Amino acid sequence: MIVAEYLDPPAKVPGTQGELLLNADMRGYTSWRAGGKVDRLYTPADLADLCAFLKTLEKTEPLHFIGLGSNLLIRDGGLRGTVIHLHGALRRIDLEQRRGNGSSTGNLFGVVFAEAGVASPKLARFAATHDLVGAEFLAGIPGTIGGALAMNAGCYGHETWEFVSQVLTVNRCGEVHRRTPKEYRVSYRHVEPDNELGEKLAATCNEWFVGAWFMFPRGDGTQARLEIKHLLEKRIATQPLTQPNAGSVFRNPPGDFAARLIETCGLKGEKQGGAQISEKHANFIVNLGDASANDIESLIERAQTQVEAKTGIRLQREVRILGERA
Repeated sequence: MIVAEYLDPPAKVPGTQGELLLNADMRGYTSWRAGGKVDRLYTPADLADLCAFLKTLEKTEPLHFIGLGSNLLIRDGGLRGTVIHLHGALRRIDLEQRRGNGSSTGNLFGVVFAEAGVASPKLARFAATHDLVGAEFLAGIPGTIGGALAMNAGCYGHETWEFVSQVLTVNRCGEVHRRTPKEYRVSYRHVEPDNELGEKLAATCNEWFVGAWFMFPRGDGTQARLEIKHLLEKRIATQPLTQPNAGSVFRNPPGDFAARLIETCGLKGEKQGGAQISEKHANFIVNLGDASANDIESLIERAQTQVEAKTGIRLQREVRILGERA
């Protein structure tokens, strides 16, 4: 990195236009409002600026991308390297006037391009406003398009990659590529390059999603907006949205629900320091006000241990945990 000292005011990297924060407190950038600091946090001005910044980094610099930080826990000991903060930076969203997949039925679909920093609910509303249907479920995902692409986020019976036509990626060398879904292996809450692309990236530069083209059927936009309203009301009624949380903590195991398993073990409402397994939804852990990352991680581990001991099922995390323990 060019900047070697930890300074409180924003710093500038020559040849870039974004904002660089040193020793940045990640509590302000994660929805759990807990955790430690990161060495460097960069918010780019736009995609071109992101590419320029990436070219200034050493090849060995640890690099992480975040959006709203809604699926992320930074441990109390902090995170080494650089975090790229995309929410509010890569915010372009457009309706593209072209036929879908070049087929004769292409006029039955609309294509929306959204950059990685766009909040998922915004894409749902944008699609409905343009009389496109199918994106309504995205209103229930508390994150950005970048995160939704990276983990194939989904809810209410749909998943992000059902509607992906192409993706836009950037590598740590600052190069942008357009790729198709065929180049990835996509499954429940998991996305990875296929063997050919994976080998290529391993030999060159890693890539991150910075945008995607989504193909949605044309339909009744008014009905789609009503469905979004209904889904949001359902979220408010069933999830602890008034308290800091990171969304669903665990993946649902095949044929079952993580929340049901946790509740069966009597863990609903369980506390550790300032963290609690939500009394409203057992697959959520909430910050009661002064939770540490260790409090939250301890509850995650407790849920995994007790559910496995009682049911034989090892719950798999949806949330990412990064950094060092204090």
